[in-house]
Amino acid sequence: MNSRELTLVSTAAVLGALASAVAFRFFFSSNPKKLLSRIDSSQSQNGVVASKVVSSRSPFDPSKRKGYLSWDDYFMAIAFLSAERSKDPNRQVGACLVSQDGIILGIGYNGFPRGCSDDKLPWAKKSKIGDPLETKYPYVCHAEVNAILNTNHASAAGQRLYVTMFPCNECAKIIIQVCCPFSSLSLFQRLTVGSSLKQNCTIVQN
Repeated sequence: MNSRELTLVSTAAVLGALASAVAFRFFFSSNPKKLLSRIDSSQSQNGVVASKVVSSRSPFDPSKRKGYLSWDDYFMAIAFLSAERSKDPNRQVGACLVSQDGIILGIGYNGFPRGCSDDKLPWAKKSKIGDPLETKYPYVCHAEVNAILNTNHASAAGQRLYVTMFPCNECAKIIIQVCCPFSSLSLFQRLTVGSSLKQNCTIVQN
């Protein structure tokens, strides 16, 4: 490299450093909130939970926090969380059985019976040769039944069952027989536990 090329490279490096410094000062230093929001966003994308903004609430304020979950939203959220355990590639359903005193008695999701491999039995909705044994339907236990069977040795009679989807006819019969005699099914059109839960849900109660 001759002296002319060396001079050009040095000049380009200096100009690049100056341009970077000016850009950094213009885009970030003039608006520190924007910089913090970008850092928080990048941390969230990398799996790091950003710290919560410090509340402006007075430490001497004796009132309780507003905007907390109602009991219905809380138990329905647990049903949705349980549904995330399902291995069914087409439909994930969760259920949460709750006592009249607000105690969780059992939770469940749709899946194969205990001891049955999730990898050996089929998850298909249809069979190419029309054989029902090549589909999931003869093997899957529904979330409602699993929640009732998973109760912690407490009676399910007269209790409430939160389900993320409307029960099928077979589950409805079991719910009426075991859980809620003379029960009625109420369809909740909307929840307020975040946008992911704002969809149709059911609460089964007597």
